[in-house]
Amino acid sequence: MNILVLGSGGREHTFAWKLAQSPLCKSLFVAPGNSGTAAIAMNLPIAVTDFKTIKKAVLDNDINIVVVGPEDPLVLGIHDFFLNDDALKSIKVIGPQKAAAELEGSKEFAKEFMIRHNIPTATYQSFTASNLEDGYQFLETLKPPYVLKADGLAAGKGVLILDDLDDAKRELKEMLVDSKFGNASTKVVIEEFLDGIELSCFVLTDGIDYKILPTAKDYKRIGEGDTGLNTGGMGAVSPVPFTTQEFLNKIENRIVKPTIEGLKNDNLPYVGFIFIGLIKVGDEPKVIEYNVRMGDPETEVVLPRLKTDLVEIFAAMGNQTLADIDLQIDERAATTVMLVSGGYPEAYEKGKEIIGLETITDSIPFHAGAKLKEDKVVTSGGRVMAITSFGETYNEAIKKSYQTIEKLCFDKMYYRKDIGFDL
Repeated sequence: MNILVLGSGGREHTFAWKLAQSPLCKSLFVAPGNSGTAAIAMNLPIAVTDFKTIKKAVLDNDINIVVVGPEDPLVLGIHDFFLNDDALKSIKVIGPQKAAAELEGSKEFAKEFMIRHNIPTATYQSFTASNLEDGYQFLETLKPPYVLKADGLAAGKGVLILDDLDDAKRELKEMLVDSKFGNASTKVVIEEFLDGIELSCFVLTDGIDYKILPTAKDYKRIGEGDTGLNTGGMGAVSPVPFTTQEFLNKIENRIVKPTIEGLKNDNLPYVGFIFIGLIKVGDEPKVIEYNVRMGDPETEVVLPRLKTDLVEIFAAMGNQTLADIDLQIDERAATTVMLVSGGYPEAYEKGKEIIGLETITDSIPFHAGAKLKEDKVVTSGGRVMAITSFGETYNEAIKKSYQTIEKLCFDKMYYRKDIGFDL
C-alpha cells in the first residue's frame, strides 16, 4: 500500500518509522515531515490543513491510507473532506470525522459527553465573557488549586492550574475578555482540582470494536520536579509501573467501554486513536481530557513497543475488521527524553546544527523540530528530538536514553534530567 502521514513532529516520525518496517508498505510519504522522516520516506511540502493540495498529492501518488497525526486537520474535518469527494472517498483515513473530533476541539463538548455517559471526571462549569461574574462566584465555591481550561485548541497550553483565588479570577478575565488564548478561550471550563498521578491510555477503534495500546506517562512541565511552564511534553515512560491489572480493568470497564459505546450511541463516527488523559485518584481512574490522536511524546514510547504490523492494523481499522487483529506488545519498558531548544516554551532560536547523531547505537532518535539544511540536521522548533530506549525496567531504559544524550549536542540544548522521577 501507499501511505501518507500528515504532520511534522516526533509523533509522525515514529509513525513513519513503524510503517516503513512493514512489508505491506510500498511507498511512504510524510507531509510536511522533518529531517527524520526524510531518511525513510518522501517528504511533501504541504501544510496539514491545506486539504486541496493534500487531495492532489493523494491522487498523484495513488495513496491508499492517510494517517492524520495532529489534531488541527481532524477538528477542521479532513476525514469528512475525503468522504464527501468522489475521487477520495474510497481512501482509508485514520482519524475521526469532524463531529467526533469535537472531543478534543471543545473541552465543554468532552465534559458533556462524559457526564452523559457516566464516565468519571471532575465536576465543572463553563463560562463566557457574558457571565464572567458567575465564573468568579463558581471559583469561590471551589477549594484551591483552581483549574481553568480554554474550551478550544490552544496547542496544549490552554490549561492553567492556580493556587490563589485572586490569580484565578484575573486569569479567567484575561482568557475570556482579553483573549489570552485567542478564539480558543472565548469559552472557559472551570473544573475541580483532582489530586493524584496522571497517565495516558491509548485506544484504537474502527467505530465498532476497540483495542487498548500500552499505557504511558508523560512529563509536561519544563522544569525538573514538574516545575515551571507547561510544554508539549518533555519525556515519557511506558508501561506505567503503578498500573496493576485491577486498575487497568477499571480503566477498560469504567472508561474505555463507555467511551466507545457513547460514540456509537451519539452517532459520532470514529476510526482512529482515542487518547484518554487519566488521573489516578486513590485507586480510581478519572478522565481529565480526550485527545483524538496519539500523544507526543507518548507515541515515541508506545508505538516502538507494538510488535504487530502497523499497516495491517490501519487496514483493519479502515475495513472495520479490527476485532480480527491480535495486538502483540513488547514486554520491555520504553522511555523517551525530549531535547528542546534553549528558552522553550517561550522564545527560542532555530537553525542550530545537531551534532553526534551518527554515534547513536543503543537508542532511537525521533526527530521533531528538526530539518535538513545543506545536508546538516538543524533545529527548527522548540521540541527538537525525542531519544527513545528500551530496557528490562524503565530505570534501565531511562539510563540508556541519558547515556545517548551525552553524545549529542546543539547550541543551548536543554532536557529534563529527572524523567520517571516520581515512579
